[in-house]
Amino acid sequence: MFKLLATVRHRWVMWLMGWETRLVSPSFQGALLGAIALFLFGAATNAMAGWLYVMSGVLLALMLVAAVLTARSLGGLSASRSPIQPISVDDLAVVECRITNHARSARSLLQWVDRPPTPLPVASGSIALIPAQGSITIQAQFRAQRRGIYRWPSLTLRSGAPFGLFWRQQPIAAPAKLVVYPRVWPLAQCPIVDWMGEGDAQNAAGDRALRLGTEGLTRSLRPYRWGDSTRLIHWRSSARFGELQVRELETAATGPDLIVALDSAIVWDPEDFEQAVEAAASMYVYASRCYLDPFLWTAATGLVRGRQVVLETLAGTQAGELAQHEPPSRAVLWLTSAVDRVSQLPDRSRWLLWLPPGSELAGSLLGRHAQGRVISRDRPIPEQLQAGNHPL
Repeated sequence: MFKLLATVRHRWVMWLMGWETRLVSPSFQGALLGAIALFLFGAATNAMAGWLYVMSGVLLALMLVAAVLTARSLGGLSASRSPIQPISVDDLAVVECRITNHARSARSLLQWVDRPPTPLPVASGSIALIPAQGSITIQAQFRAQRRGIYRWPSLTLRSGAPFGLFWRQQPIAAPAKLVVYPRVWPLAQCPIVDWMGEGDAQNAAGDRALRLGTEGLTRSLRPYRWGDSTRLIHWRSSARFGELQVRELETAATGPDLIVALDSAIVWDPEDFEQAVEAAASMYVYASRCYLDPFLWTAATGLVRGRQVVLETLAGTQAGELAQHEPPSRAVLWLTSAVDRVSQLPDRSRWLLWLPPGSELAGSLLGRHAQGRVISRDRPIPEQLQAGNHPL
C-alpha cells in the first residue's frame, strides 16, 4: 500500500514538473485560490447572485494574470560557468556560475538548482534580485566521495514571481565538467617502484645517484620555478645574476624509467579496482617525486605521462573498458586481478595482484614470474606498498 502511494506521489510530482517546464504549474496557494474561485462560481450559478460571479471572475482573472507573468519571469536569463578546478576524493568542489539578466526589467524571487550526475549531491539556493542588464554570481559546493569525470549540461532556474500562485522552471544551458582525482597515498617508500627494471642493487643505486645527485653534467641554466628542487640551484650563477638559477642536467634518452600499467580491460571487483586505481596514482606520484620518468598505461588510453594527465586518466578509467591499445612490450609494473595475465608479462616485469574473493594463487606464478606481490584484504594497501626494504 505504501509503495503504491509512493509511486502515485512520484508520478504526480513528475507530471507537475513537466508542466512547470513547458508552461506553469500551480503552487499550493494557487491551487487553493483556484478551488475557491470555482466554488464561488458554482455557488453563483445556483444562487444566481451577481456579486458571486464578480468575485469568482476577479479571482480567475488574477490567476490568469499571475500565470502569464510567471511564465515570462525567466525570460532573458543566461548562465555561464567559471572553469572548475580538479579536486581529489573527499575534497570540496566549488562551482561558480554567473547568471546574467539581459531583459530591461529586474528578475526577483528566483530559485536555482544544480543537478550533477550521481553520486554528487544536488545543490540549490535562492536569488533575491537580479537587476536589469545586470548579473549575479552563485556558488554550488559538492563534496566528492568517488573519483570520476562528471559532466552536466545545465542549471535549472525556478520562479514563482510575482504572486507565488504558479511556478515556472527552466533549464539554462551551462555546461560543467568536474574532474575528481583518485586518492593519492603519501608513500614514504615503495620498494616495487624503487627496484623496478633494475638488474641488481648496484645498478639501481648507481642509476638513482645519477638522477638525484647535484653534481653532474649541466646542460644549461634557467630561472628558478616554483617546485624545483633546491639541490639543483647553481648558487654561484644565482649570486652573479641576482636571481635563483637552476641547472638542467643531461638525461639519457633510454625511454621511460617506469611504466605503471593498469589492467583495465578485464572485469574487476569494484572495490579492488578502486584500490588499484589509487595504488597506480600513488606509485606514479611517488616515482615522479623520486626523479624517475614514469608513464601510465591503460587499455583505453595507452601510454600517458604528466601528473595532471595521468590523474585525469585515472579519474575516468573504468573496469572492463574497451581495449584500444596493446600492453607495452617492455618491462612494466602490472596491476591486475587476473592470475593468467601475470604469466604473459615481459621479462623483469613486476606485478600487484588483487585476487578475486574465493580464488587462490596459481602455482604457475612461481619461478621467473614471481616478482610481485599479492594484495591482502586484511591490511591497508599503503602499508603493503611500503613494506620491505629489498626488491620483491
